[in-house]
Amino acid sequence: MRLAPLGLALALAAGPLAAQDDANVSENRVAANTDWSVYEETDPRECWAVSAPKESKIMNPQGQLTQGRRGDILLMVFNRPGESVSQQVAFTGGYPFAGGSTVSLEIGGNSFELFTDGEWAWPPTPEEDARIVAELKRGASAVLTGRSGRGNTTVDDFSLLGFTAAVDDATARCQG
Repeated sequence: MRLAPLGLALALAAGPLAAQDDANVSENRVAANTDWSVYEETDPRECWAVSAPKESKIMNPQGQLTQGRRGDILLMVFNRPGESVSQQVAFTGGYPFAGGSTVSLEIGGNSFELFTDGEWAWPPTPEEDARIVAELKRGASAVLTGRSGRGNTTVDDFSLLGFTAAVDDATARCQG
């Protein structure tokens, strides 16, 4: 199983994290690059770029827009040098995904499949992470579509403005 950043997981467990909120009191935010922020943890050593969606939709099983409550919705790329993890893509949809489901990631006409576990989704291999990061660096937006255990479909649209700078910064911070 692939893991999300421990520091981020702890922050999410402690309370809502607004990745783009300037009022955020998280002391591990070290940079903000337009729509993306960079966070750094020291124990264990982790550095990640993260963004919240610009737009989110929830559709019921009949395909109609509906209201719903979700936790934090974040797309990130993280590094954990102590575990030889570099530029791993992760997505949390703010709800438990349907068992055995996948999340679709669309970037500029290219489609990728992320595997789910609980509220998290990841590419299947480090090689797929590298392909996705390369596409994210070229793209303008990323759309992630998932399915909840209740049968609702969610569609989250992320801006990629500042993605390259944030990912490169997070990667450089964890190389030393």
